[in-house]
Amino acid sequence: MKIKYAFLFVMVFIGLIIIAGCGGDVASENTEENILKIGASSVPHAEILEFIAGDLEDDGIKLEIVITSDGIQTNQQTADGDLDVNFFQHTPYLEQVNADSGLDLVVVEGIHIEPFGVYSKEIDSINELSDGAQIAIPNDPSNFSRALLLFADNGIIKLDESKSGDYLLEDITENSKNLEFVPVDSPLLVHSLDDVEASAINTNYALEANFKPLEDSLIIEGEDSPYVNVLVSRPDNKDSVLVQKLVEALKSEKVKEFILENYEGSVVPVF
Repeated sequence: MKIKYAFLFVMVFIGLIIIAGCGGDVASENTEENILKIGASSVPHAEILEFIAGDLEDDGIKLEIVITSDGIQTNQQTADGDLDVNFFQHTPYLEQVNADSGLDLVVVEGIHIEPFGVYSKEIDSINELSDGAQIAIPNDPSNFSRALLLFADNGIIKLDESKSGDYLLEDITENSKNLEFVPVDSPLLVHSLDDVEASAINTNYALEANFKPLEDSLIIEGEDSPYVNVLVSRPDNKDSVLVQKLVEALKSEKVKEFILENYEGSVVPVF
């Protein structure tokens, strides 16, 4: 009898070891499932994400950063579930893409502002713009309007005062220098400086080209710009644990200090 009980004890013990081993595999699989895939432009968005990736990993979340330069495609991939979230755009741009593409993406949280500026290889002051100069500006509707507003705010053109946004070329009511505004794909605006007298460039692309926006721009938006860069997701995962953990990390004091120290005013935290 003692031998029989000893045998049963050994079998139970082996069974417990097997169960424990299986439990370890499940835990491992669950860890693997805690992957957050995010589309981001390389500067400053991906840099900020890389800065907090280790903290998220300590929390059991693996951040998979996909560098992107095509905003429409990135939003579509987010809507399709190929990306969990994205981080590269401001709200007016998102609203325009949602309307044009029939998407239903939502803002999770605002993180920072990137003041929008005008740059040139030919002139050192906005007052030196020549008569009839060609000016490259982003061709997407929200940033097209934003560029025109920047020129108007600096007294270079005047816009229809009955409107408050969504400006088009026909809304220019005064253009004393007969400037020609040329729509260009945003990722190509830096390269357009070889062909035009000045170019209105999104700050992320200016930073990628090693411009120092506060030093190198001819004119630039103030810190009160309404174009806050936001974290974006589908409505169904906006409040998920993984996304909210990402928000918590992005809005930390550590990230605020990183932004202020590394971008010297060309990127401004809003939290």
